[in-house]
Amino acid sequence: MKTLIAAALLLLAPVASHAACSPADFAIKDFKFKSTGTGTGLRLSLSGQLVNHCTEAAAAQVRIEAKDSGGKVLQSKQGWPAGTTNIAPGQSVDFDLGRLFRYESDMQDYTVSVSDVRAW
Repeated sequence: MKTLIAAALLLLAPVASHAACSPADFAIKDFKFKSTGTGTGLRLSLSGQLVNHCTEAAAAQVRIEAKDSGGKVLQSKQGWPAGTTNIAPGQSVDFDLGRLFRYESDMQDYTVSVSDVRAW
């Protein structure tokens, strides 16, 4: 019986890796859009700072949506700005997810949000 309980605890251990923090505990500051180059050499920069306002070290996933003038989502990408490194409380990390997007001439607006939180 003790072996069964121990096995169950080990099986559930990865679930416990989710942080006690939530997406609301993170903020995105200074989000900017910039494009450089022309034609097939056009590159997007979608950059900002991800700030941890949680009381624990954790990482957050950022989602950026590129929209047309009517608000229709053309592309949606997400990434972990700090990778598998936790961000200490009160600290921030810079990010630029522009390389994940392929430019479309209909892109008019970009929204950015925190979509997930995890403690590594």
